[in-house]
Amino acid sequence: MNLSPGILLLFGIGVFGGLLSALLVKRLSIPQVLGYIIMGIIIGTSGLKLVSPEDIEMLKPFNFFALGIIGFLVGAELRYDTLKKYGKQFTTILLAEGMLAFLFVSTAVTIIMFQITHSFNTALATGIVFGAIASATDPASTINVLWEYRTAGILTTTIIAIVALDDALAMTLYGIGTSVAGIIAGETSEIFSKIIRTLFDLFGSIGLGILAGWFLTRVLKKSHDQDYISSIAIGILLLCIGLAVKLEMDVILVTMSLGIMVVNLSPKRSKELIRNLKRVSIPIYILFFVFVGARLGLNEMPSWLWLIIVFYVIGRSVGKFIGAWLGAKLTNAEDAVRKYTGLGLFAQGGVAIGLSIMASQHLGKVSVADNLMLGDVIIFGITATTFIVQIIGPSMTKLAVKLAGEIGRDITEEDIIKKWKVNDVMVQDIPLVVENESIRSVFIKFQDTGYPFLPVVSDDRKILGIISFEEIKDIMLDDSCWDWLLASDIMGSVRDIIPENEALDEALNVMNQLYSEYLPVVNNIEDKTFKGIIDKRVVKQFVNKEMIAVAGHGAI
Repeated sequence: MNLSPGILLLFGIGVFGGLLSALLVKRLSIPQVLGYIIMGIIIGTSGLKLVSPEDIEMLKPFNFFALGIIGFLVGAELRYDTLKKYGKQFTTILLAEGMLAFLFVSTAVTIIMFQITHSFNTALATGIVFGAIASATDPASTINVLWEYRTAGILTTTIIAIVALDDALAMTLYGIGTSVAGIIAGETSEIFSKIIRTLFDLFGSIGLGILAGWFLTRVLKKSHDQDYISSIAIGILLLCIGLAVKLEMDVILVTMSLGIMVVNLSPKRSKELIRNLKRVSIPIYILFFVFVGARLGLNEMPSWLWLIIVFYVIGRSVGKFIGAWLGAKLTNAEDAVRKYTGLGLFAQGGVAIGLSIMASQHLGKVSVADNLMLGDVIIFGITATTFIVQIIGPSMTKLAVKLAGEIGRDITEEDIIKKWKVNDVMVQDIPLVVENESIRSVFIKFQDTGYPFLPVVSDDRKILGIISFEEIKDIMLDDSCWDWLLASDIMGSVRDIIPENEALDEALNVMNQLYSEYLPVVNNIEDKTFKGIIDKRVVKQFVNKEMIAVAGHGAI
């Protein structure tokens, strides 16, 4: 495959332009994903046309890889204990929001299409397909917003579960809906064979993900090399994505099942793997959403199709909002879930576009107007609605978690460390050795401390050196020199010190580079007045205590 300059240009502009536009919208308190999409629209088929539809078509393998990473990380958010506790609630909300979106959109589109075509069969077929696709929710942009704003709580958990499972519901409705629509519209395909195919897609995708997840957990148990584990995980992801595409299964369902297996079978061992994949996924996310914007072609639609688009967006949004509220009400869910879950389900993305392409292939021969086939109506309509709801969806998700008070509650150890300075966690009660102090006195002080060294200071507490246990153990057996040998005679030089106002994360980076568990702390590098010791073990204790406090405050 020869990459054209347009594709290379898209990669370059995609990353840098996406970041710049994200920074701009972030200043406006808008989710960054919207900036990525806007940059894609600017350089894509609806804007400057710096890249062609052919270029975008050639990027399908990358899009599949991005969807696979997204699916895995979404699955990794779904833990068995949470699903067990809230499974009934999640299922009820899922069915209610999905079916009401299907019903509202199907009804509205059928009525409008009947006024256009004057054929009830064609109108009903179109309504069913649009309704089935309307049930899908884009997990990528929704999850991206939740991660960006570090959300945590019952609403966040509910939204993650619903958007993860919406794919399965959308595929089921789509398989049944397009089969019925094909028969109504006069297509000869048998409904039974299409239902069998849909079931194969669903259970085959889940089965493949479970098998791959089991294999990856075996790797996690056998190896502790994180670089090796990450490489194996990406290789398994690529194999799963390739098989899913080859067998025409759902990429997100396969990789999501993989993620669920790994995080539940190896909850502790998989933490570092998931953390590593989140780090490498950032530029992948940027490019993925730039590509989403770049392929949104909105220039060739008939005017009446915009009426369908408006009612589709309204019907889908209202259906999901009311359905989520109703499902939460029936299961006695918490107020935040009842009030705000629907706001987090507006986004629509790659799954909907993919289903629209599949539907256009099944119904491409059905004419709805002069030189316009039903397949074209579906693709144009879903593309436009995707553009609209991708604009409003991320902002609505942010609004939902903001109203629920869940922004900034997903605190990590790194977050805690970043807010502290060295003097917040340093040990100050370590015994000091004065430079003219005898070795006998030094031995006594070593007995009272668990540290492998003691600081040697002047009378005004300026650090002069250190005495390590390694340096004095050779003279421990010769007590004849204990009283006349002074601390200044055997102390070592101070090679590395940390100022007390240094950011804790920077200090820990220095300690990691030096392979040191302890370092002396001074007031500043020039003055060198001794203040204490930074001890990695103590830092860990402080962090763990804070994490427990945060978890207790934000428990769901």
